[in-house]
Amino acid sequence: MTAPPERGAPLAELLQALAAPLEYLAADDFRRLDQTRLPLDALASRVARARAASPPAAAAPLAELDDLLATLRREPSEAHEPALRRAHALLPALREAASAPPAWTEYRPAGPVEPALAALGRSVEAVRAVGPKRAADLARFGLATVEDLLYHLPFRYEDRRALRPLAALQVGEEATAVGEVTRAREGRVGRHGRRILEVVLRDGGGVLLLVWFHQIPYFSRRLAPGQRLVVHGKVEPPLGAAAPRMIHPEIETLGPDEPVAARVLPVYEKPTEMHVGAMRRIVHAAVEEFGDRVTSALPAEVAARQRLVDLPRALRHVHCPAPEADLEALGGSRSLAHRSLIFDELFFLQLGLALRRSAAGQEPGTAFPRSTRLVPALRARLPFRPTGAQERAFTEIEEDLARPHPMRRLLQGDVGSGKTLVALFAALTVIEAGEQAALMAPTELLAEQHLETVRPLAEPLGVEPVLLTGAVKGRARREALAGLAAGRIPLAVGTHALIQEGVTFARLGLAIVDEQHRFGVLQRAALQRQAGERAVDVLVMSATPIPRTLALTLYGDLAVSTLDELPPGRTPITTRLCRESRRHEVYARIREAAAAGHQAYIVYPLVEESEKSSLRAASTMVHELAAGPLAGLRLGLVHGRMKPDEKDRVMRRFKAREFDVLVSTTVIEVGI
Repeated sequence: MTAPPERGAPLAELLQALAAPLEYLAADDFRRLDQTRLPLDALASRVARARAASPPAAAAPLAELDDLLATLRREPSEAHEPALRRAHALLPALREAASAPPAWTEYRPAGPVEPALAALGRSVEAVRAVGPKRAADLARFGLATVEDLLYHLPFRYEDRRALRPLAALQVGEEATAVGEVTRAREGRVGRHGRRILEVVLRDGGGVLLLVWFHQIPYFSRRLAPGQRLVVHGKVEPPLGAAAPRMIHPEIETLGPDEPVAARVLPVYEKPTEMHVGAMRRIVHAAVEEFGDRVTSALPAEVAARQRLVDLPRALRHVHCPAPEADLEALGGSRSLAHRSLIFDELFFLQLGLALRRSAAGQEPGTAFPRSTRLVPALRARLPFRPTGAQERAFTEIEEDLARPHPMRRLLQGDVGSGKTLVALFAALTVIEAGEQAALMAPTELLAEQHLETVRPLAEPLGVEPVLLTGAVKGRARREALAGLAAGRIPLAVGTHALIQEGVTFARLGLAIVDEQHRFGVLQRAALQRQAGERAVDVLVMSATPIPRTLALTLYGDLAVSTLDELPPGRTPITTRLCRESRRHEVYARIREAAAAGHQAYIVYPLVEESEKSSLRAASTMVHELAAGPLAGLRLGLVHGRMKPDEKDRVMRRFKAREFDVLVSTTVIEVGI
């Protein structure tokens, strides 16, 4: 899909014909009128063409120019000077109109929105060829509604516009070819007699062997001798002296004289057991039946300024590209259709965040006065001075707390930058005003660490924090619950157990959420509901370094405070990149650190977007390391497939220095 041709060419032609003689006359203050004759009839014809095809900005000056030309043709030559001076004065306006972008008519706004949304929200079973079993497969894959199918965009495209002769196929390439079935044979291979279907395809100059191990009865019925086929797939080497092979190729049957259509075909991610062609047919059916119901709701001036097409046409082009489509632009998601879909999504994401931010700014909350007792008392007891970044962040938080609207702020900073101290300043401000504060961490171990940090700072001030996690049982839990419900306990530290049924706060004023991305939206909303009618002030903490532009996207409804300096005395963090050939140096450094009484992590990131992939790496490597370069050291293993209590047990043993090295996946990113 390309932008439509530019309009306004007749206006440019008019200017080219008109400007030169008018500029010539104006250069001598129109004293050479008797020596100049303008082609008035030709200019009038050009003006008429320009008025019919030019942008709206040119309408008024062209209408006036048309009148001036009529005057010049009607009046005697001695009366021409005023009209020519005025025509010359119109040139800047006409040039500006000619250089302005043409009117954009490629974005067609939607009709009624509610019926369209209802149709798009229907189950995938509303699409033809999707029955209950296939619908269940798609739902497990994350495609539950018609809208899910429409926005399940191709991850790549295959160019099937060039057909290769069978004799020219090269092993290892993906190719499209056409030929006629000359033989189809079922057989069995291997020790266990696995069924196989082999189909011989010829085109007069070469031979290709098509092989199937699955759905053999289905393909046997379709591929009788004499059947013409278009096949696409990877060319595999021959076995022995046989022809090159395609294993499980995509096929399209042709009639005896049916021409081969040149096409660009999309390729989709799909459930494992589903054929790529079946996934394509399902998405194309959804586009055909429901694509025109997708609502295009951008303001017209925004769509025109960005040069976007409406969503139905964008979806059709992305899913069903024209044969002349730019394959490189499609594959790189840079086509006009892709850009239109991307802009639409980002526009409404930003609009939604702006509405949330606006609603929070109008929502009634509690205005907490500046602390005059607890925060100054804590400052006096600290054996160090907070950093400038901590002071700046707390000032921003303090200003938020003082407003009669709920705070929504993200506090980000590296590990060790002092986020917990800033959060404690905020909690003490709220507690001094007679409210309660809750500090939530994503794991029990982190919650306990927060308690160990907060307790020695808060207890001397008369603020007794309580721990409430899933591991807190019996009398301790009953006392904690009763104290929170009665308002006797001002500060609760815990996990998601803080928002479970049965946990009630008397006057919750501030929720502090550490590593927010580990909490779901519903969990955060449940914490919000603890305050009843009043909105809770929320402070989110994260050690994940988020660039400002990304933070505005991920946390667009949150103001951002950044701790960009470490407290004095902190050892600077050194990051080094080591190539595979120098891996032995890394292991030597780990052994040195362990010998000096230190510990180390070895983190295996996700090689593929699959937890299983990283789990195999970590589980395998812990044994290889223990038997090889790290033999003699105590190694532990933790990964996301372990049960929560197992992970917690390993982490505690590592913290207790029972392990020298912890081999892990990125499950440890929330810290220890």
